[in-house]
Amino acid sequence: QVQLTESGGGLVQAGGSLRLSCAASGGTFSAYRVGWFRQASGKERDFVAAISTSGATTYYGDSVKGRFTISRDNAKNTVYLQMNSLKPEDTAVYYCAAQLPRYLNYRNGGSYTNWGQGTQVTVSS
Repeated sequence: QVQLTESGGGLVQAGGSLRLSCAASGGTFSAYRVGWFRQASGKERDFVAAISTSGATTYYGDSVKGRFTISRDNAKNTVYLQMNSLKPEDTAVYYCAAQLPRYLNYRNGGSYTNWGQGTQVTVSS
């Protein structure tokens, strides 16, 4: 079973950037699609981005398209989320999660089997 640990969250002003990392240990990391989700206080969890096992294919939620970039380095067992042009509405706890490729719906958090503990991102106006 792959275990995931997020890092890189923090406080940033609107318009700024942050890079989140999701480090994996155990299991075969390259066998998993990896997604980023976020949950703001009092709101439902939202899909942010996902990346295929090889990194060749990426998917984004509409609210982050053009601002966020997901990438992975399988040699380092790490997935990154580069977040630019941050807005106050991006404030949330960000989670990375692993999904076996046989699940086709990358937006469905329920089909992800392994989750990190989350990292807080706060964007001030």
